[in-house]
Formats: sequence, C-alpha cells, structure tokens
Amino acid sequence: MDGKKVIIVGAGPGGLTSAMILAHRGFSVTVYEKEDRAGGRNAPLKLGPYTFDTGPTFLMMKFILDEMFSEAGKDIANYLEFHKLEPMYHLDYGDIVLDPSTDVAKTTKDVKLLFPGNEDGVAKFYDKEQHRFELLFPCLQKDYVHFTTFFHPDFLRAIPILGVGRSLFQNLGRYFNNDRLKMSFSFQSKYLGMSPWECPAAFTMIPFVERKYGIFHVTGGLNAISGAMAKVAVENGARIHLGTPVKEIVTEHGCAKGVLLTSGETDYADDIIINADFGYAMTHLFRSGLLKKYTPSSVAKKKYSCSTFMIYLGIDKKYDMAHHNIYFSKDYEGNVRDIFSNMQISDEPSFYLQNASVTDPTLAPPGKSTIYILVPMPNNMSGIDWVKEKDAFKEKILDLVIARTPMKDLREHIETEKVITPADWEQERNIYTGATFNLAHNLLQMLYFRPRNEFEEVKNCYLVGGGTHPGSGLPTIYESGRITTNLISKKYGVAFNKPSKLYAKESEL
Repeated sequence: MDGKKVIIVGAGPGGLTSAMILAHRGFSVTVYEKEDRAGGRNAPLKLGPYTFDTGPTFLMMKFILDEMFSEAGKDIANYLEFHKLEPMYHLDYGDIVLDPSTDVAKTTKDVKLLFPGNEDGVAKFYDKEQHRFELLFPCLQKDYVHFTTFFHPDFLRAIPILGVGRSLFQNLGRYFNNDRLKMSFSFQSKYLGMSPWECPAAFTMIPFVERKYGIFHVTGGLNAISGAMAKVAVENGARIHLGTPVKEIVTEHGCAKGVLLTSGETDYADDIIINADFGYAMTHLFRSGLLKKYTPSSVAKKKYSCSTFMIYLGIDKKYDMAHHNIYFSKDYEGNVRDIFSNMQISDEPSFYLQNASVTDPTLAPPGKSTIYILVPMPNNMSGIDWVKEKDAFKEKILDLVIARTPMKDLREHIETEKVITPADWEQERNIYTGATFNLAHNLLQMLYFRPRNEFEEVKNCYLVGGGTHPGSGLPTIYESGRITTNLISKKYGVAFNKPSKLYAKESEL
C-alpha cells in the first residue's frame, strides 16, 4: 500500500513473515532487531566453525511455510533446501527404543511388536485425528479480534471435536492403553512448553501432523528459514536494521505512532507490529501506567510455559546416531511434574539430543559434528539459582548423555561449548521469566482469550509471535504473522487471498 508505513519490532519468525508479505503487498516496511542477526529464537548460533539452531529444530507442516513464501510472491525452492527425515526421530525409554515413521504400516508393525494389543489404535488415531485437524486448523487461522468469531460456521463445526475437559494424554487413551506408547504420541506437547497431562486434547493434532506429513530439516539448520525470510523481505523492499534495539512504543491518545530507539532516535509509522516476547513487551515497551489490561501484576499472574537448559557442543568426531533423539526419564511422569508443578530440578531429567551433522555436513567442518542438547526445565518462577546450579547441572546432563547414548567418549572430543540457562533466556534474551515457549496454551489462554493479533489496548498496534494467537511453534507463529498482515491489509483495503487448505493436497502425496 503506497504511503502506508509499518514498523516491526523484532525480526523473529512472526515479524519476518509479516515483513516479507506486507512489503510484497506494497507497504513500506521497517524492521528493528536488537541482535546482530535476524531470527530471534530461530536465529543461528555460531561457535567458531560450528553453526547451531538457537531454538527450534523440528519443522513440521512444511506446507504452511511454503504458502508464506508464496504469499510474498516467491518460490521457497529458490531459497531453501529441505530434507524429509525417515524415521522422524529416535525415542529411547531405557529398555526399549522406538523409531517413529510416517509409514503407517511400519508404525502398526512396531506397535504390535513393542506394545501388543495396541496396534488397532493406530488406524483409529489417524482417522479421528485427521478429522480433528481438518476441522480445527482453519479455526486457528482466524483472527479472533472479535468474540463473534466463535460463531463462525468453521468454529461451530469444530466444537464437537475440541475435546474440552480432556488432556492430550487422556485423549490418547482413546487409542492406546500403554503409557509409554502414549508418551511417543505426546512428548510433542513440549513444543507448546506444556505437560501432556495438562495440554488440551485439541493439540493431539500435533503428533498427527508430524506422523501424517513428516518432519523436515533445512540445509544450514532451521535458522536458515529466518535468513531466507529476511532476504525475501529485503528483496520485496523492506528495510531491516540489525543491532538496533527499540526502547519504547511511542503512543499518543491511545494510538501507536512510532518507536523510540535506544539510540534516542524516533521513527514514526502508521502501524506498529510487536514481535518481541509478549511478557517482556508488556512490561518494558510501553510507558509505565499506559496499559490497563496487561499491567505488570496481571502479566505476572498468567500461566507460562516451561523453560529449557541448553548445551551446544562442537565436537571433533561424528557419531552414528539419529538426527533427532529423545531420552525419556525412567520416571517420566515425575520429571514432568517437577517441571510444571514442583518447579524443581529432577534427579534424572528427560533430554533431547540433536545430531544434525548426520544429515547436514554444512554445520561443522569435515569429520566433526554439532551436538545440541535441550533439557526441559521449570521457568524462572521456580526461584532456582542458575548461577549456582549451572556448572553442576551441565556436568550432570553430560553424564546422562554418556550413560544413555553411544557417545561414551563425548567429553574427550568437545572443542567448543555454550550453555544457555533459564536465567540466561530471561536476562540476555528478554524472554519473560525464561519461558522459552511463551504463554501456556491452556483453554483460557487460547483463541479469543489469548492476546490478540490486533492489540486490544493500543490502536494501530499489532502482535505476532508465540505469545499471541494462534500460539507457539513455528507453523503457528508463521500463521500469526499472516493473520496480522491480513488485518492490516484489510484495514487499508488491500486485497489478499484467504489461507488455502494446502494440507488437503499434501494428504494425496
């Protein structure tokens, strides 16, 4: 839209989605990012010759990402190279292992072998959850700016399959009676930073879309997606200013007018999109006393996701292991309870280990590897002193890795390392209470009840990212960027296409 300017605060996945699409639609777009690289939690982390993903490592629902590039007038194949992973990941329970696949026949055979009596539930899972996904996902693509969206025919059709009152873990009980089998279909709740015993049943569609459409790796790491989005945004005319933090959203008479940079400079625009962490934005980016709904005390009362303890290792060796590996605690339910209820460090945590170099040789020098270890932990409402606990906990996790994986000589081959604690997420990366997956996804923090894409407290102000609708996880964050872009386009009479049901075409592959 000629003459209409949009400023985006933050170059995370949601902000970049909005930037490249808005610029393609003719808006003047300026992005301010405090870090020296684009991507936010989806940015690259460089340790000498080693490249890591800072955060997300699983890409599912690739068709959503494809459509975002199409919305920006580009063919994603010209920017990124994808590798579908089969099997998708390696699950280790200590005494048995499982390698889930998109192959339904293989899945049924594996379940029959390891969890006899549960094999008939596989077909039921695919049938019921495909139906749930096809009804529910169009509801997540709506904006919920107005309560009346709940009366849209799409939402009314979805009501019977919402599973209100049931958790993800309980819902899986409709198909399987073995708890460890249910774990293999429910650990994905960590993408939302939630316990599978608390995560709403509606999110059973996450393990479904994984097993239906697959998991992908991107050459260079998933951070390459953000790099490609930034490139497209600039090609479409957007300006991206890295290393340029925003101090405050400038408002007048309840309207956003621009941004005050930490340098002291003010830049004005017709509309502002906030891609900063939600809790941080509410407590730091607005003049004190301006917000009435999202005051510091009300923000503190909201439910937040867990945090993560991260270890990034550059090693001078390659290991014959899967790309994605998940090692369940022997007391998995107790470990989950420690994270979300007891808010304490477990004696034996579960952990995720990515061995991406087995798929992608661009991440490390020849003969060497990047090893990424993620341990779900309580957020900083726990009061854990990570300055005191950091080193001992890192060694504890390395001991676990050595004990439970083929990496028996790991310590001898570490060339470089970096650790990010829950405290680091909050203090260095402006993530409220270190909740790396943002606001929790309980029913009272979803859809209309989640902070809305058109910010309800300040006019001409919009939100994107994991803290707004539809929620955290890369595909839904991309959707948040598109929803906000469409709201701004609608405001100025700029034509756009409704999201297409690409998954229908994917299901025919």
